[in-house]
Amino acid sequence: MNSISAVMTSSPVGCKLHTPVRDVAKMMRDNDCGQIPVLDDIGAPIGVVTDRDIALRVVAQGGDAMTQASAVMTTPIKTVQMDSDLDECLALMEKEQIRRVPVIDAAGKLVGMIAVADIARACKDRPTASVVKEVSQPPANSAH
Repeated sequence: MNSISAVMTSSPVGCKLHTPVRDVAKMMRDNDCGQIPVLDDIGAPIGVVTDRDIALRVVAQGGDAMTQASAVMTTPIKTVQMDSDLDECLALMEKEQIRRVPVIDAAGKLVGMIAVADIARACKDRPTASVVKEVSQPPANSAH
């Protein structure tokens, strides 16, 4: 199967720990995405802020739009190497039940993002519905 680098979104936007969630939400809007990686000083992802993080940890709590990304980010995060195989990435997404994964280079710096949609388009031999179903299954021990 193809490598991650063949299907990932290259050069994704990222934010810093101190970036206000208002700015993170604008990044999501401007880049048509639902997740922004939070980067350290060398450009390595240390967390992510998702649209769901903003909705549940800021808006639903009556929070301030100037709340910093560090207060709402999801961490620890899972990443994949740029030279990883798509099957490895898909296995990680299914196991961790995540829809988007930051892609890093050998130095640990963010170089891309891979989403379920990217995998689904690349996996011609596997139906898209199967990919989405596996990633979207709630954990057996979770309550809705």
